[in-house]
Amino acid sequence: MTQTYLRDTDVAQRYSIGRTTVWRWSREGRLPAPIQLSGGCTRWLLSDIEAWDHGRLMAQGDNVAA
Repeated sequence: MTQTYLRDTDVAQRYSIGRTTVWRWSREGRLPAPIQLSGGCTRWLLSDIEAWDHGRLMAQGDNVAA
């Protein structure tokens, strides 16, 4: 199975936020941790982002049901 990697600009576009916010959210644990592929190449796995999105949606559903 091929992994899809997202750049910080891809993640920013996905959530309509700036690149700085992507990095801040990542530091704060509000996004999945990125993966360091090489010295200057950090990416997020699309599958991690999708799983994180799914978890947030499930949590929102639990809050609505309560």
